[in-house]
Amino acid sequence: MAEPHVLETREALERAIHVERAALARDLAGLSEAQWARTSLCERWTVEEVVAHLTAGARTRMWRWLLSMVAARFDPGLHNDRRLAKHRGATPEETLRRFRDVVDGHAGPTGHTAAWLGEIVVHGEDIRRPLGLVRTPPVATTTAVARFFASRDFTVASRTAVAGLRIEATDGPFTTGSGDLLRGPTLSLVMAMAGRAAVCEDLGGDGAEVLRARLRSG
Repeated sequence: MAEPHVLETREALERAIHVERAALARDLAGLSEAQWARTSLCERWTVEEVVAHLTAGARTRMWRWLLSMVAARFDPGLHNDRRLAKHRGATPEETLRRFRDVVDGHAGPTGHTAAWLGEIVVHGEDIRRPLGLVRTPPVATTTAVARFFASRDFTVASRTAVAGLRIEATDGPFTTGSGDLLRGPTLSLVMAMAGRAAVCEDLGGDGAEVLRARLRSG
């Protein structure tokens, strides 16, 4: 029997992506110009730029993604900046409209569906926290992302970030690893694995200080 709170199929992961995109689009409605310009937790980008980045991920197919990476000489930062610039609107309202157009679209440029679910979960929180907005995705959603992040380094060095730690979610079934204990809500664990040091205040155990030091030095 499948464990509770786990998304196991690509179809279930894609549905979760659509749910999280729709929730973010609702939260973005009515933002002021100053809020759109606020620095996100993804510190290189503003709120509007993160939204454009999410639109780019949903619209870019595999071949275009590969061509863009080659053109950027495999520099992910340059690649991402170029793609978001292409999908950013002339105004925040247009940027939001373009994002709304992809809410029910493709998961992402590759078949790593759990990674693209992680993309919308992490960047959604990157946007919401600085704006004082709150959303906790279903535990099934955050558990699927946490399992993927703990299993490999893909778009973020998530597995490396928590190497040598015992991780335990306080609100769901996610556990992994051995060593100093790192525990907390699954969403906060996901954000920490994605390199967001700001969420370490949500985490407990001796492993929290270990992770905090790693993220600060990284």
